[in-house]
Amino acid sequence: MAFATSAVLVGALVGAMPASPQQAPPAFDLDHGNILTQVVYPKFQRESRESAAGRAVTLTVDHAMLIEMPWFDAIAPYRDKAVGIFSNIPRRPAEEHTLRNMNIAVAYSAFTSLNAELPESKSVWIEMMQSAGLDPNNTAEDPTTPSGIGILAAKNALAARAHDGSNRDGDEGGVKYNRQPYADYTGYKPVNPPYALRNPSRWQPNTSSTRNVYRVQEFATPQFGLLKPFTFDSPAQFKVPPPVDSNYRNRGAYKRQADQVLKASAALDDREKVAAELFNDKVLTFGAVAGSPVVFAGQYDTEKMVDYIATTDVSFVDSTIATWYFKRKYDAVRPFSAIRYLYGDKKITAWGGPTQGTVSDITGNEWRSYLNGDTADAPEYPSDTAALCLAFASQVRLFTGTDQADITYTAPKGSSVVEPGVTPATDVKLQWSNWTDFANDCGESSVSAGENFPPSIRAAAEYAPRIGELSYQYIQRKLNGG
Repeated sequence: MAFATSAVLVGALVGAMPASPQQAPPAFDLDHGNILTQVVYPKFQRESRESAAGRAVTLTVDHAMLIEMPWFDAIAPYRDKAVGIFSNIPRRPAEEHTLRNMNIAVAYSAFTSLNAELPESKSVWIEMMQSAGLDPNNTAEDPTTPSGIGILAAKNALAARAHDGSNRDGDEGGVKYNRQPYADYTGYKPVNPPYALRNPSRWQPNTSSTRNVYRVQEFATPQFGLLKPFTFDSPAQFKVPPPVDSNYRNRGAYKRQADQVLKASAALDDREKVAAELFNDKVLTFGAVAGSPVVFAGQYDTEKMVDYIATTDVSFVDSTIATWYFKRKYDAVRPFSAIRYLYGDKKITAWGGPTQGTVSDITGNEWRSYLNGDTADAPEYPSDTAALCLAFASQVRLFTGTDQADITYTAPKGSSVVEPGVTPATDVKLQWSNWTDFANDCGESSVSAGENFPPSIRAAAEYAPRIGELSYQYIQRKLNGG
């Protein structure tokens, strides 16, 4: 599996900030500024957004954990009670508990992690540091200086997560040569090959093409469900029922959930297409769209923003671990396989493919989801999109103290990735006044997009909101020295 960059789940936040391309930006103020929104993310998002597209959500989450979460450890020594997530760097004297020191520590932590995870962009990270007046050649691991504390925080996180079961280095099982980062080492084999459905209840790899080059899916990181979570002991403690409607012997329910997907496919309008593409882009969803109402409405400084990012990332990591545990356990069929199995060469009414709109003469074998399996390289149940949004909404309600929010996203005319130049026919504005509706629409978008059955959304609700709560509680304990 190709190496994937961190999505930096709040990396697009700077899109909400005004910019003046006609004049050079003022020098960063270490004593009063926010190093993340003003220095780190403007560089980081540019490098991460394109390479994150099409990557498995597990890789996106893993790299966000390694790059963003060490910032919490980097500023912990400059707080009254806080202890780190990955390490306990000795606390500094009270007179050193300044925003300047926090900004410097976060910058050096980010610089160290980014060079470790994205060494090909080294020149960008050097420029990032220089733009803040910081020395990129300073690599001293000194627990008495803000730069050294930031460097230590990043390196401690990398060391703490080494050999955690993700196989990010490709060396699990003693592999010495031709290592493949994140490759499966557990021996997972799909019951169904891509061109034959031997068991209609089980997952089948999809096929897709880009510029006439065809790709067959593999279950992305089936080992991810084995990782140790931050906030609970084992995913098995959550009671997620089996996907009984995906049992093809339960013919009535099996057909009913497939027909629900087809009905949604036939009814696709520009708003639903825009929502499907938005929520499929996790960087954008949790960055400018969901992140801006939190960070900028509250005018968070570096310290508060680090807490928000850490809480968010913990919820993403732990909800993804649980989701992948159940995905592997149940190994459930995707809609495209079930619809082909049920309808074959029979004609159905559904979305007919890019620019075709709704048609009544497409066959079951010809049907594709709106996203055509983009990033859905894992069994269907539960929905990872729904789980991420539900966990996020749960923790952000606690973090902000309210369910109310002003969340907006505008898709310009013709900006669709699936139907470029055509969809939407005019600018489409999506708007939510609370996190509950945002999370619900996020989950439902994967049904409209044809990637999930409705029971998969309900299954995510059995554990993801609770994980969001646990994530908030976990970071609060860390802030209070626990």
